[in-house]
Amino acid sequence: MVRKPVVAGQFYTGNEASLTKEVAGLTSEKKDRLDAVGVVSPHAGYIYSGPVAGEVLSSIKPRPTYIILGPNHTGYGKTFGLDLERAWKTPLGEVEIDRELGEAILKGSKYIEKDSLSHKYEHSIEVQLPFLQYLNKDFNFIPLAISYADREAYKTVGKELARAVKDLKKDVTIIASSDMTHYEPQESAKKKDMMAIEKILALDINGFLDTIEKYDISMCGFAPTAIMMQAATLLGARKARLIKYNTSGNASGDYSQVVGYAGIVVY
Repeated sequence: MVRKPVVAGQFYTGNEASLTKEVAGLTSEKKDRLDAVGVVSPHAGYIYSGPVAGEVLSSIKPRPTYIILGPNHTGYGKTFGLDLERAWKTPLGEVEIDRELGEAILKGSKYIEKDSLSHKYEHSIEVQLPFLQYLNKDFNFIPLAISYADREAYKTVGKELARAVKDLKKDVTIIASSDMTHYEPQESAKKKDMMAIEKILALDINGFLDTIEKYDISMCGFAPTAIMMQAATLLGARKARLIKYNTSGNASGDYSQVVGYAGIVVY
């Protein structure tokens, strides 16, 4: 079975040649790539968030396996839904699931369930794949869609992912797919985003979640980010770096209602 792309031709170009050209223009060849354990990468249409996603994903060393955590915008499916059965297709080809790792995650998890429905119409994981396909020709991945839960569940899921990776000795980067503040004036959005980013850079999970709640920051992938931070620190990450930040205003010229985008590497 194959999952066909749901936002090709909308969020990004819908055919191989033009998508290759589009992604090439958003990425760069870097000599000193970071040995990333975790990443925060945005997931809007490439015209808006593509420069940030391309820059951050160009900044990391290729991996044979990625765990991609995406927020579930649609509400379909399980709270923590792992699509294990299907290869995922984009205009650049098919990407296989790491079924060995997926089965280990499911077996050792209190919360994660096998589920394709949560991914059926969801874009947050799909839009990461063309960048990875362009930058790394041979890899497989784990797609995990995440809905709202409590912080203890997020921490537990992070621990479960780290344990499965360690047990199988997998060489993995965990990507948290997330946009930042949604539809606020540029100054307000950037101020809020920088407060959240500061906590991510400090690898302060509780401080990050407290900041999201206290300042009502509409970061759609805060749960994937918290899970990534928990797993990454257990896998040895000790530092984080902000690679790029901008907002939709950079593309649209409208700074009255923007969405923020941050590219962060945890290593």
